[in-house]
This record gives sequence, C-alpha cells and structure tokens, in this order.
Amino acid sequence: MTSSKETRLTRWFGRRPLRTVLRLGAIALGMGATGWLLSVLWPEPDRAAKEALTKSDAITNLAPFPSAPVMVLVVGIDANQLGESSNQAAPLGRANADALLLLRVSAEEPLQVLQLPSEIAVQLPGSDSPTSLSSLWQSGGVALLNDAIQDILGSTQQVPQRYVVMPRTALRTLVDGLGDVDLVLDQTYQHNDQSQGYSINLQAGRQRLNGEKAEQFARYRPTPLDNANRRNRQQDLILALVDQVKDSSVISTLPLLVSRLDDELDTNLSRLEQLSLAAALIASPLPVRITQVPLAKRVDNQILRQVKPDQTLPLWPQD
Repeated sequence: MTSSKETRLTRWFGRRPLRTVLRLGAIALGMGATGWLLSVLWPEPDRAAKEALTKSDAITNLAPFPSAPVMVLVVGIDANQLGESSNQAAPLGRANADALLLLRVSAEEPLQVLQLPSEIAVQLPGSDSPTSLSSLWQSGGVALLNDAIQDILGSTQQVPQRYVVMPRTALRTLVDGLGDVDLVLDQTYQHNDQSQGYSINLQAGRQRLNGEKAEQFARYRPTPLDNANRRNRQQDLILALVDQVKDSSVISTLPLLVSRLDDELDTNLSRLEQLSLAAALIASPLPVRITQVPLAKRVDNQILRQVKPDQTLPLWPQD
C-alpha cells in the first residue's frame, strides 16, 4: 500500500527517480503552509510516556525510557539565537541549516547518528541553478528540510517523530550545563575572522572545552571546501557530549539544563520527553554509531556536492 508521503511525493514529482539532485515541489506551497506540514510530519506527544513521566519517581529516576526507538531531526543553524535576521557568518545573510543530524535514540541499542552534508545539491522548481540542502531552512523550515532528507535517504517508512532547532547560543548553554567536555585535539587550531566576530585559539592535546570553545571547535573551517573535516571534528564533539551525559555526576543537573534550554531551542519535544530521551541515552550501550551520507567524488573546486550514486536505499538507519 502506498504511504501518504509517497503519495505526496508522487503528486509533486511524478514517478521519476530522485537521488542527488532533488526537485522539491513542497516549496510551491510557500511559507504559509509550513505549520500545516509540521502537523502532518510531527505527531502529538506520546500520551503514555507523558503520563508515566508525571509519576512520583520521575525525579529520582530522571524519567522512564521511551517504549520504542525515537528518531529526532537536529538542525544546527548558523545564527546566534532563534529569530535573528543575520547569521553572523560568511557570507553574511539569513540563517542556514549549518549542521544536520538524524538521531535514533533507544535505551536498548547504541545511539545512531547520521550526519547529512549541508552542501548536498538540491534543485528547486523555478530555479535556474541548484542550491544547498542547508539553504532549504530559509525557504521552508523544518518541513521542507525533512521532506528533502527523506527523499535523499530513500525512506518512506521511518521518519523523525521529533525535531530540535539549535542556534549557537543553545550549543554553548548545553556544553556549559553539562560541565564542559573533554577532548583530545590532534592539532592546534588558530583562526581570526573579524567580519564574523569569530576567533579560535585551541592548543593540541587534551583539552577541557567550555561552551564557547566547543562552539569554536565545531565551527572551525579554514576554507569553504573543508566541510568534511569540520564534520569529523563535530563527530568528536558529539562523542564527547555523549560521554558527558553518561557521567553519573551530571544526571541530577539535567532537569535544570532542560529548563534553561527551553527559550533557546525550537522543538516539538516536551520537557518530559527530553528527559525521557536523556534517560534512554544514559542507559544506551556503547559504542555510538556515527555515519554520513556518502558523497560523490568532488569535481574540481565545486562546493555543492552530489550523493554518491548507486547506493542501496534506504541509506539509514543501520540494522
């Protein structure tokens, strides 16, 4: 039986193969339809989980686990705060989805993380040239990004139930709230960009990074073609954050941290659901499994990239 998403995609695109360059008809609906699309893509909170989290033992036990693995779309935007008109980046402009992650969280299996390269090329109707996956955030928000991502992955059955939009301030708050993160840097990182008000000065070796320094490490990209190395650094930061969450000393601080992040994030996760996912992450076995959408070989100095052809679909999650 054809799924509702497949029906929608067929109506927009016809039955043409869609792989590395997407023709996203969702954009034709315009920004006014975003709210409607969100209501379709993101179901109401799990009532059973919500009721369970209100029990008297929720504080001492943090929260009960979700009854099944939960998929979350994480959108890291290159603005300092939600709603800012400028991204304070280069080139200066509106906020982009600078980092895109899919998480699969379960207490019974290792955390799965998929990195989606922001430079994947997409072709929008009416446009003469392709644009980056990251720029879809400007056009259609979470809904358009989600449809594009599902199309890239070749998935019509498993879609994210929840989303989190994280600006830079929220990343700093998260790291500081967890009590900093421990990383071993393989080199010294130094860079100063006055146009962005951004500088980095991190020495090689074992470092304890606070929120500001963790942001510097995650953002560092000496050239526009260095996205792959930046994603590798972001993997290191993700692993360090998971280690810190699993540290027993921070468990009691998580409810306060979730409360502090409330005004800094855009998410359809309730506070109780956030604690439930944190509890599942703490209990999940290691190692964390991080993968990336494979890209075709770069041609010359191209910035926009194609997904590697002839991949077995769906690309994610792993079994």
